[in-house]
Amino acid sequence: MAEVIRRTAKENFGESKGIGPRDKESWWWNASIQEKIKIKRECFKEWSLCRNADNWEKYKAAKKETKVAVSEARTRAYESLYQSLGTKEGEKVTKVK
Repeated sequence: MAEVIRRTAKENFGESKGIGPRDKESWWWNASIQEKIKIKRECFKEWSLCRNADNWEKYKAAKKETKVAVSEARTRAYESLYQSLGTKEGEKVTKVK
């Protein structure tokens, strides 16, 4: 019976390779982080169209700036999350789950 179900599902829905999308933790991204990521992506597009040293340096600088900003924002978000979990309200949330 299990083989029939698998075969029918494969015929109707197809077969995947078992690799799903990577989970990106973006719940803590704020507007400034999104803007920096947008700038970094634009710099990369410029560099990929015209591969010269000037565009590469702009991209590297934007990448470094974005990395620092993301790290700081992630740290702040997790610190506030851990602080809220340490309160009485946070204990209620963890017990419900």
